[in-house]
Amino acid sequence: MIPMRISDFGFRIERHSTAAPSFLGRIFSVSWLPGFLIQSLLFLLPCLVTHAQVALPQQGQPTASPTPELAPIAPPVPVFPYPMWMVIAAVAALLIVLAVIVWAIVRYVRNRPQPPPPTPRELALAALERLRNRVAQLEPYPFSIEVSDVLRGFVGREFRVAATQQTSPEFLSAAAASPRFSEADKSLLAAFLDKADLIKFARVAATSADSEQLLEQARRFVEGGQAE
Repeated sequence: MIPMRISDFGFRIERHSTAAPSFLGRIFSVSWLPGFLIQSLLFLLPCLVTHAQVALPQQGQPTASPTPELAPIAPPVPVFPYPMWMVIAAVAALLIVLAVIVWAIVRYVRNRPQPPPPTPRELALAALERLRNRVAQLEPYPFSIEVSDVLRGFVGREFRVAATQQTSPEFLSAAAASPRFSEADKSLLAAFLDKADLIKFARVAATSADSEQLLEQARRFVEGGQAE
């Protein structure tokens, strides 16, 4: 029979033997194994109980989340990178530049050279060209009046002769006495006035061909051409 004694939460096994075993024999002896296992279990048991109390949550307490919830990301906060004085200075400089540009444009428009006004010859030729487009629309009588007015207006502006207030004989006399009229001008003017007076006052039968002839005589006189 093997007597045993409990001491310090463990067991110590004592075995009486008549022959004292060696140190290696005691280590590999089968009688040591139960006591070693019991002592190991008694040593590990308090550690396991403490670990279980720490690891397991107490009843009634909420289980902690394995990963904490992240707060929502805050929206970006607008931050103006420039101070207010710099903004005011930039706006003032921009307004000054715009004012200078507007002033320069207005000054340029006011001081730019104006195109020269059209000459009496240019005005008369433009009016005759407009009458050319109306030859087929106007009767010879009103057409002769309009083309005669254009020619008399040209002579009054170009030669400073009151042609619009004179009769045809008076007009021809003033042209003959003026050194500014060449012999070709006097011949063209006389041929034009004779034909225009026949249509306007004598009311001779005239056609669109007569209107075109009057227009051509007036054009040659304005351009300073030669008589036919």
